[in-house]
Amino acid sequence: MQLLALGLNHHTAPVSLRERVAFPFERIEPALAGLKSLWTGSAKLSAPEAAILSTCNRTEIYCVTDDAAARERAVHWLSQFHNIPAGDLAPHLYALPQSDAVRHAFRVASGLDSMVLGETQILGQLKDAVRTAAEAGALGTYLNQLFQRTFAVAKEVRGQTEIGAHSVSMAAAAVRLAQRIFESISTQKVLFIGAGEMIDLCATHFAAQNPKALYIANRTAERGEKLAERLGGTAIRLSELPQRLHEFDIVVSCTASTLPLIGLGAVERAIKARKHKPMFMVDLAVPRDIEPEVGRLADVFLYTVDDLGAVVREGNALRQAAVAQAEAIIDTRVQNFMQWLDARSVVPVIRDIHGTAEAMRVAELERAQRMLARGDDPAAVLEALSQSLTRKFLHGPTHALNTARGDSREQIIHLIPELFRTSGSADK
Repeated sequence: MQLLALGLNHHTAPVSLRERVAFPFERIEPALAGLKSLWTGSAKLSAPEAAILSTCNRTEIYCVTDDAAARERAVHWLSQFHNIPAGDLAPHLYALPQSDAVRHAFRVASGLDSMVLGETQILGQLKDAVRTAAEAGALGTYLNQLFQRTFAVAKEVRGQTEIGAHSVSMAAAAVRLAQRIFESISTQKVLFIGAGEMIDLCATHFAAQNPKALYIANRTAERGEKLAERLGGTAIRLSELPQRLHEFDIVVSCTASTLPLIGLGAVERAIKARKHKPMFMVDLAVPRDIEPEVGRLADVFLYTVDDLGAVVREGNALRQAAVAQAEAIIDTRVQNFMQWLDARSVVPVIRDIHGTAEAMRVAELERAQRMLARGDDPAAVLEALSQSLTRKFLHGPTHALNTARGDSREQIIHLIPELFRTSGSADK
């Protein structure tokens, strides 16, 4: 059984590649079916297992298979699925087997591998990924156990350390950058595009600065109106953006669109209408909502999730003291999980032993019942039953002991006291 975590993240790949490898929500379930088909027909596993975690900062595949070439197959599949040459993809990928995969999952859920050290959003995203995999029938004994322990470890880390203290979120970083450009956010008009969790967080942070006006543009009008009402803002339609973009000093976007919503031409027209008054734009989406070329305009300050990473790192130093403690917790829990995994590896052997013993028992019981049916003495039947079961039970170990040579024989000799609790056993 091979446990494998394969993927890329903000440490290994730029946003330009991460957005190409991201999985839109509606494509995850068919992707899981494709992943499982790579290893269908496994001789050792009842069914291969897989889960996909895809966020703005990472795309990761977790899988369980007995295929020795699992890594190569997964890389090839990922390359084909996203139509990216394997040569372009491979240098940015990490492939973590067994305990390394377990440790990675624990660190991701605990916020230790995030751009914002100790952030909590990733835990919810991981739970969503697991829920999707379960609904797609892609989870089994191993991944289910891994993720349940992953959630427990994340809870333990947050409860016993201060990894989440002095939190610096992407939302707070966006506000901090805006404050470097504008003297006061209270005199600026702010537009948020989208109404998901990230926009909710950002809008809440900006609303705390009492901007001159706050607007929400979202594909689903009802959701946008609900967020705008809660924040004391105004909801507008996405279709209004081309005509109204010039009204806003600050634009923050984070949607699930697979194509840019704001192009270079639209921003150029907006800047002209603003008489070149500066515009601050933050694109938190992967794939990006704002065409990268917009960043070349002289009067536009465009930041992506990677750009905000430098800002959030400023607050990370305040939490480093808790990292060592969190890592110690994770190391212990990784050992615990690997012990469970090792125990699971002998289950087939134990099942075979029980199956063989049961077959012996049934055969001897049927033989004894036939003897009783023809009128044999019950005492003699019981004696014959016990002797025959004993001979069959001892045949395998005795044969192995008699035919083994050298080190193999010595190993069997040392195992027999433990297996049969003979006089050589410590437990008499």
